[in-house]
Amino acid sequence: MKRTTLYLPPDLEVRLKMEAVRRKQPMAEFVRQAVEAYLSSDPVDGPPGGGAFASGRADTADRAEELLTETGFGGDAVPARKRSPARPATARPKVRRPPARRRT
Repeated sequence: MKRTTLYLPPDLEVRLKMEAVRRKQPMAEFVRQAVEAYLSSDPVDGPPGGGAFASGRADTADRAEELLTETGFGGDAVPARKRSPARPATARPKVRRPPARRRT
């Protein structure tokens, strides 16, 4: 068996400990049973909609770039503006201030 660490909110940890005590079995055993029951009850077939849009072709993934180019997907609808080249960073010129006037 492989050791695993679980991070649980405090209230869930308390409920888990109480249920393990009630069942008179180690918490680890109770968690293993719960995970096994959860995973075996509703097997996941893939993401929702996965495989729902069959193209009838087996090479779609291999031809992805070609197909996207044909449909214009990802092309610029509006030509991109030309950007001016980046200006080099320059130090700001020092501003000379006139000397302060003396009050007499």
